[in-house]
Amino acid sequence: MLVKIRALLATLSIAIYLPIIIVQIYLTRKHNNGRWARKQCRWFFSLNHLEIERIGEYDTQAQLLVMNHQSVTDIIYFEAYHPANLCWVAKKQLGEIPLYGHALKAPDMILIDREDKNGIVFLIKEAKKKLAENRPIAIFPEGTRSKGEENFLPFKPGVKILASKLNLRIQPAVLIHTRKLYNSSPMAVQTNKARVVLMDAFTPNFEDENWYETLQKTMHDVYLKHYNELNQALLSNNKAES
Repeated sequence: MLVKIRALLATLSIAIYLPIIIVQIYLTRKHNNGRWARKQCRWFFSLNHLEIERIGEYDTQAQLLVMNHQSVTDIIYFEAYHPANLCWVAKKQLGEIPLYGHALKAPDMILIDREDKNGIVFLIKEAKKKLAENRPIAIFPEGTRSKGEENFLPFKPGVKILASKLNLRIQPAVLIHTRKLYNSSPMAVQTNKARVVLMDAFTPNFEDENWYETLQKTMHDVYLKHYNELNQALLSNNKAES
């Protein structure tokens, strides 16, 4: 019952504060796409007594931020704490959702239609524009949220094509337990602590046909290490409280 109550309060905090942030984005969008307003996302964590522990450092030279996806908190976290003016790649349908859609449209994110055969061409064209504006591209190669268990969803090829075509420097990031931190469907807050690991940035050897598969494996290996660590800590805490 407590996990649902905490999730309900977290959801209410988003529902109440998100419109305020959106209004501020529209008022300040000429200044780094309302970046100052977007950084107010950090209030979500303090208001709900939630924490994401960061391991590693941001690479400000990275042009492409690639991460696994478990929860809306993944986006909230990087909007709050990443030092750059990120440009997220999202499904076009998300931009059409009442209220929430403005959180993507107002700061001029890249919204792609997955059913459009020319979607990847549009993505590359728009990414060039954003990079020219000094906006790193942030993308979830899984394409949707995973269940936050041991395995990633398969990485979609769009990221590989984008990075190869534009010769991008990549910083991988691995998120662990963000689904347990806050899950909107079904609503639950199962822990107050998650973790993000910022891995070393690199420019792939694009002549290696398997570089993208290697990236997925490397990210997954890092994920499993921290997933097991956090699960062990959570199990120990539960035993101590029982």
